Amino acid sequence: MSDKSSVTTVSSDAVSEATRAVVNEFLAARLAGDTKRLVEIFADEVDWVLAENPVVPWIRPRSTGAECAAQFTELAEHTVPEDARASVDAFLVDGADAVLTGHVAGTVRATGKSFEGPFALRLTVEDGRIIRHHLYENSLSIAEACTP
Repeated sequence: MSDKSSVTTVSSDAVSEATRAVVNEFLAARLAGDTKRLVEIFADEVDWVLAENPVVPWIRPRSTGAECAAQFTELAEHTVPEDARASVDAFLVDGADAVLTGHVAGTVRATGKSFEGPFALRLTVEDGRIIRHHLYENSLSIAEACTP
């Protein structure tokens, strides 16, 4: 094996570890409801994908770090905190990309209806900040819970 491939592996491992560290910071800030820290973790401009859903007040297009961080505050305002549950089944990292899969559930405050389902979240980290946030979830269940 040449020295070049050995250096590439070490470099790739270092990038993966840096990505894992940022994602762990993101998860901790998210769990703590630390919007200020989330703004710092998100890049100034973010490739945000979350399927638009006109009946769900916290789901809308976003592109700045502040807008992305605000989504978590808006979610908390519209759902019952005691009923919020999320679990991560897998946390995969490959270089700058991370994918988390799991299950999410909650109750919409305005209707009292519950939602639940699987999710997949793809994050990309560059220069210590999240530049991509693509979330795939059970939007039908969430929309039904938001509909009176």
